[in-house]
Amino acid sequence: MQLEGSCHCQAISFRVEAPHPYPFNLCYCSICRKTAGGGGYAINLGGRYETLTVQGAEHLRKFRARINGEISVAERYFCGQCGSALWLYDKRWPDLIHPHASAIDTELPIPPQRTHMMLGSKAPWVDVKADEGDLCFDTYPDESLAEWHARHGLDDA
Repeated sequence: MQLEGSCHCQAISFRVEAPHPYPFNLCYCSICRKTAGGGGYAINLGGRYETLTVQGAEHLRKFRARINGEISVAERYFCGQCGSALWLYDKRWPDLIHPHASAIDTELPIPPQRTHMMLGSKAPWVDVKADEGDLCFDTYPDESLAEWHARHGLDDA
């Protein structure tokens, strides 16, 4: 599925091909929550890095979080004008890019199930709204974005 996204001030717009476009993976970690999570969590999608095109790239900034005293290799991209979180890139998975669902302008499909991850580090004020059938994990889930899509028969949506 072709996804189009942008920042709030429209200084940056982007396109990426996403074989895994269902916004199902809600991350409650402190990094996602503080840099991108309006509801106490952030939702990252799966896209193909080689298909990413960006207009307004001169406005892009990146942030690398500190985890247990070490700087993460994951790069979190955001707009230097308005601060909108846009995507995450991690060189350990060079073929992938993870746009934030909140930055996507394309209508996204509704997932048949959600995964709530990193609940062990959620903020105390966050009330997790897990529906019947949703999966919940204190850390990372047992399956990848691709495996979740395959399990639901949603490959290459």
